[in-house]
Amino acid sequence: MKFHDNAAFKDGKGREITAQDFIYSWKRLADPRNASEGFWIFDGKIKGLNEWAQMVKAEKANYDTPVEGLTATDSNTLVVKLTGVYHQLPFVLAMPFASIVPKEAVEKYGKEFLNNPVGTGPFVLEKSADWVRNSKITLKKNPSYRPETYPAEGAPGDAEKGLLVDAGKQVPFIDKLVFNEIVEDQPRWQNGLKGNFDWFDIPKDNFENAVKDNKIAPELGAKAMALDVTPALDVTYIGFNMTDKELGKNKLLRQAISKAFDSKTYIQKFLNGRGVAAQGPIPPGVDAYDDVYKNPNAEFDLAKAKELLAKAGFPEGKGAPELTYEGLSDATARQGAEFFAQSMAALGIKVKINSNTWPQFQEKIKGQKAQIFGIAWGADYPDAQNFFQLFYSKNKTPGPNDSSFTNLEFDKLYEESLKLPAGEERTKLYRKLRDIVADESPWIFNAHRLGYRLVHGWVGNFKWTEVANDYPKYIRVDAKKRADLGSKL
Repeated sequence: MKFHDNAAFKDGKGREITAQDFIYSWKRLADPRNASEGFWIFDGKIKGLNEWAQMVKAEKANYDTPVEGLTATDSNTLVVKLTGVYHQLPFVLAMPFASIVPKEAVEKYGKEFLNNPVGTGPFVLEKSADWVRNSKITLKKNPSYRPETYPAEGAPGDAEKGLLVDAGKQVPFIDKLVFNEIVEDQPRWQNGLKGNFDWFDIPKDNFENAVKDNKIAPELGAKAMALDVTPALDVTYIGFNMTDKELGKNKLLRQAISKAFDSKTYIQKFLNGRGVAAQGPIPPGVDAYDDVYKNPNAEFDLAKAKELLAKAGFPEGKGAPELTYEGLSDATARQGAEFFAQSMAALGIKVKINSNTWPQFQEKIKGQKAQIFGIAWGADYPDAQNFFQLFYSKNKTPGPNDSSFTNLEFDKLYEESLKLPAGEERTKLYRKLRDIVADESPWIFNAHRLGYRLVHGWVGNFKWTEVANDYPKYIRVDAKKRADLGSKL
């Protein structure tokens, strides 16, 4: 396995990866000077790593300082010693946070390493000019990619769909990969219909014309497009900043706001019914999800919400503080923010809406400057722990706990759950964790979505996944079909 060819290496040729590269990369993740959002995957898990990070912060250690839990017995053998059981370790090692980077490139580019990434994958960013901010990223096929073949086995039904025809063949199949960033729905949709994208999501305003009886509309099917429907393994929510002097200390106020928000209407109005009302953070298909459970604070009941608001000290909204909602700037996000504001107006609470770019939005959340914010979390891996870690106090922002929720009982049970393998005992603990966050209401639990997208007929081996990042290496594009079908769009 080799790093991409890059000027950071001797003669510009990527060298072989060694066990020491893992140690270096994971130390970078732990280095407090990098302020990584991903250190939570190893925080407190690897012997000596946290202590090393503290020594680096105190300028008493560097990258040559050994860490007990990370050693290389030779160039091909990495030994990891954990502080205790960590059942999610195989999952987190497959996350981008654990990816390996070369010391040579980090040292050559310094702060510009961000714009000159060097990895090991099937596609490579040849030059920084191939990354146009807020527009597109163009990746080229890696000519030195390791021998890797298309899977010979799949899920039930994959063979019948023709998804195993390429079994045993070297990947990747495509020469170039282009990601386009288009914020607004309609330009994205129109570009997709014109064939400028190989696959694309269906916006809410176009759903009724694209999908009929949960099947692709005949006029689109006639153009050799296919409909792909995949559960998103996510939860959309409205988060409260639990450090806020108004919201953080007043659970009844949070509960009142939650009960005044009609998630079912939101799903119909903004998602075309593409989802189920969330009763907690765990999505369908993940252990501990309970399809009969009802969160008492997630069920829309305006009369009950007004009772809770009065108990919170604001009868009929009198004296209630004006709240500030932070959202994104695209049209759908703005409409969703307005729906929230209207819901709160019916409760007797005024809401000010701020629209943000993604960097502005993240800066406010991570800086605890967002009072209320609408966002979503997609699973990194299919384990409910990945959702509950969003409420663990030691993960407070700038970690993944964006609400900065703190609850001692939750922390205790969460830590107990980490010691357990998948099974009935852990499922019971997960449901206790769900009940705590349902009662404390640091979020308004909104929806678990279904992803609907159209795929053009010249695309082969398309199988969407929510928890993997390497799917493009399996994709085929038939250039002749693209030319023939594209001319008819």
